[in-house]
Parts: sequence; C-alpha cells; structure tokens
Amino acid sequence: LEVCVREGRSPRCVRRYRIRIDRELYTVNVTYMTGQQLLEVAGKCDIHRWKIFQKIKGQMVEIDHSETVSFTSPGIEKFKTLPLDQTEG
Repeated sequence: LEVCVREGRSPRCVRRYRIRIDRELYTVNVTYMTGQQLLEVAGKCDIHRWKIFQKIKGQMVEIDHSETVSFTSPGIEKFKTLPLDQTEG
C-alpha cells in the first residue's frame, strides 16, 4: 500500500496486501480489516491498552477497534500503534 501511495496510483483488489504497522511489514489475505484485527496482526493482543492510527496523505487518523479499514481506499500509507498508558513528564 505504501508503494502505491508513493507512486501516486490507487491500490487494486488483489489476493494479498503488504501493510506496514510500526515499521514492520505484514502480508494479509483480505481486502479489509477492523482496528482490532490490525492490532492482533501487529502482536498487540490486549486491545484495551492500544490505539491504532492510519496515515492518510500525511495525516494521522485514529481507527476505532470496531471500524473497518479497506486496503483499496486511495491514500492509505501505513499504520501506527500507540499505548494508552499514562506517563508523567
């Protein structure tokens, strides 16, 4: 997906998609996933402690755990996870 955005073309429907979550590449066999499924792919199984964001044309947009993300939508570059723990400082 990241390569399609860089080259300025729309992703097409294929059998497998390579997605980037936190600098790691993952290959998935579906066209869309929920936020919870994306966290599980990234190894963040305790979904109540993590948020996931998608980078769309340079802006970070939060994905809800039940929200569906289609990999064929134009502009999706990569995904980023952030912990929900409180830190002082």
